Amino acid sequence: MFRIFSFCFLVFSAPVLADVWTFETPSENIQCVVGQGAGSSDLECTIIERYGPPALPRPASCASDWGHSFLMYDTGPVQMLCAPLNHSRGGYDRAEYGITGRFGGFTCHSSRKGLDCRNLDGHGFFLSRAVQSVF
Repeated sequence: MFRIFSFCFLVFSAPVLADVWTFETPSENIQCVVGQGAGSSDLECTIIERYGPPALPRPASCASDWGHSFLMYDTGPVQMLCAPLNHSRGGYDRAEYGITGRFGGFTCHSSRKGLDCRNLDGHGFFLSRAVQSVF
């Protein structure tokens, strides 16, 4: 049922049109939302359970959960979000292991090792329970 990974989606020219897709890894531990509108797209992924240090140091201004939510646009560097963690699972399309999806300005690959997502500039992140990295 994970159709978004089997198609390349087109960007509509009307600025009022926007599409949103959701997907999660088979473990339901990593959940992502893709937004695609006229001229740009964004991808936000959240890892619910993680171990080890966060991919980037916690900013002094962050008084909420840190190290769980990653945001990127079709170009530019990855941002980590200081935001409350939602622990709910399920309800997303499944990105089975071994699947690569291309949509908006992103390519994501789901594997037993984790989820690897990159944008058009080559910036991205890798998420697994044991390792979270930003590049």
